[in-house]
Order: sequence, then structure tokens, then C-alpha cells
Amino acid sequence: MLFYLAIVLFLAVAMIGGAFVLRQYLGGAGPVQAVSALFGPKPLRRRLSVTEQFNLDNRRRLILVRRDNVEHLIMTGGPVDIVLETGIGVSEEAVPGAAAPQRVDPTLA
Repeated sequence: MLFYLAIVLFLAVAMIGGAFVLRQYLGGAGPVQAVSALFGPKPLRRRLSVTEQFNLDNRRRLILVRRDNVEHLIMTGGPVDIVLETGIGVSEEAVPGAAAPQRVDPTLA
């Protein structure tokens, strides 16, 4: 009974790993890059993030995108996607993790 459980567990892990490698490979990565994505180093910090989004109506949406501490305002969903404003600077207090918070010693003296 335990032998069959081990086989089922092995097959489940192999299927999940195979699906991940297949997704990476079909996404344009080569076979070596697809396998190394499982075990390779992860990026330390993402460069691109969606800061805010706002629905104007059923079709159009305003999106505030941050890339390398510069924000860009984009309107999507119309006949043409438009960059409304680019190069919006980000203040230091708005960047998460820019300044390390003060650590407090939890022990009572």
C-alpha cells in the first residue's frame, strides 16, 4: 500500500514539474533556461509593477505603472492605448523598502 502511495506521489510531482518546464519552454525559453528556472537564482527585485489602476468606464482603464522608480500613466481599452504622462518621479517615502525601518529590541530591560 505504501509502495503505491509513493508511486502516486512521485507521478504527481513529476507532472507538476513537467507542466512548469513546458510552460517555460513554450513561453520562449530554451530547454536549459526552462529547467534552470526551477533551480536557478531568483531576481532580487522586480523592476516593473502596477502601482494603481482605475476604471473610467466599461472599456477604458487608467493604469499607473512603475519602472525603475519612474511612473507612467497609461490609458487602455479604447481604440488605441495611450501613454498620458511619462517620467513621473517617485518620492523616496513612496518607494516601499527604500529606507529600512528601525528595529526595536523586543526584550524588556
